[in-house]
Amino acid sequence: QVQLVESGGALVQPGGSLSLSCAASGINARIYIMGWYRQTPGMERELVATITPGDLITYSDSVKGRFTIARDNAKNGVILQMNSLKPEDTAVYSCNARHPRLDNLNYWGQGTQVTVSS
Repeated sequence: QVQLVESGGALVQPGGSLSLSCAASGINARIYIMGWYRQTPGMERELVATITPGDLITYSDSVKGRFTIARDNAKNGVILQMNSLKPEDTAVYSCNARHPRLDNLNYWGQGTQVTVSS
């Protein structure tokens, strides 16, 4: 059984930093495209960042220069380091694992809440 477990969500002040962690079990995360997505009520889920098996990284324009995605091989997952947080970064952040060639192998975590507010 595949599980993605996120942790690290919290309430943080604008300008602050937060690190999210995603630990995968049941798959070898190293061969998957790992990503972070976020969603706010009434909005579509949006891409935040992805990292391919070859460590090619993509960021959304809204987080480029502020967020960093990296593999965490010790936890068989990924982390998302978020700096210079803004109120508009408030969302539920979810971890995703997608096999690069097999479309049916696509998994999601339960999500973790990030709230940026003073």
